[in-house]
Amino acid sequence: MPSFVQILDFIGTFAFAISGIRLASAKRFDWFGAYIVGLATAIGGGTLRDVMLNVTPVWMTDPIYLICTAFAMFFVIIFGKYLIHLNNTFFLFDSIGLALFTVVGFGKSISLGYPFWVAIIMGSITGAAGGVIRDVFINEIPLIFRKEIYAMACVIGGLVYWICLKTGMESYMSQILGGVTVFIVRILAVKYQITLPILKGDEENSKE
Repeated sequence: MPSFVQILDFIGTFAFAISGIRLASAKRFDWFGAYIVGLATAIGGGTLRDVMLNVTPVWMTDPIYLICTAFAMFFVIIFGKYLIHLNNTFFLFDSIGLALFTVVGFGKSISLGYPFWVAIIMGSITGAAGGVIRDVFINEIPLIFRKEIYAMACVIGGLVYWICLKTGMESYMSQILGGVTVFIVRILAVKYQITLPILKGDEENSKE
């Protein structure tokens, strides 16, 4: 039986793959191109995390991540017409993937004995890096670099996860609360247009 963290990982993979494939379809990618974008979105952050933690990337030892992406591909093919008309579809699946992958990355780092600040960074990389790769592939400015709160939601969720663990809360409850925090922060930030300050430079010099 898969563990609770593995279930979160699989759901996050499916959600992130859908978000990537959905955007690829909007850019008129073919099926293969859309699958690659979805796969990169789903495994990109986890791959970068595992390389930095000096462990074998999970998708190289378990094909379930490739299979999850394939299911996401078929899901978009079958329900594509409905998804296109739902403007919030990408945002919803992206936020779910962000929350779940942040929890998975944080938990894996803690289990390997790394301190909490490393776990928060690894959780943020797991959640946000796949989206950066996705946006590069579809020729968009990565969402993490825009004014929307994205990676900061991962940091806040990671802090909540760590605080819950330090207070003696059960691991699975800490994971749930950490993930819910990421999701809620992301939703509220977009709903109420909460943004980080924009770094302003000299416009005249930047144009030269």
